[in-house]
Amino acid sequence: MSPSVRNIIAWILQALLAAMFIYGGSHKLMDLPGTMKMFEGLGMPGWFGGFIGGAELLGGIGLLIPRTVRPAAMGLIIIMIGAVFMHATKIPGGLAKGVPAIVALVLLVVVLMLRSRTEARAV
Repeated sequence: MSPSVRNIIAWILQALLAAMFIYGGSHKLMDLPGTMKMFEGLGMPGWFGGFIGGAELLGGIGLLIPRTVRPAAMGLIIIMIGAVFMHATKIPGGLAKGVPAIVALVLLVVVLMLRSRTEARAV
């Protein structure tokens, strides 16, 4: 795959993921009491819901800034691993309802790989 095609694919995935995480993070923050209650119901401290919402929002923005794509993707990968784990163990509906988290996790890994290869070849 040529570097220009790889770059186009990466930007498309970054834009889609950014939109998803900016929406998800801002939704968590706009309904902070509900988010905190949900996280407490899963056995986590309520403040962690606000932290995750903020991290998703900032991570989504980071996917749109060339210098921060890789760190943003790595942080969001950690969040999505946690989301998949929570769907598998605590959230009613299990992994069937966690499909969006699994898809986001896979796409973030793809973005990280595409951006890592581009930087490795440029050096």
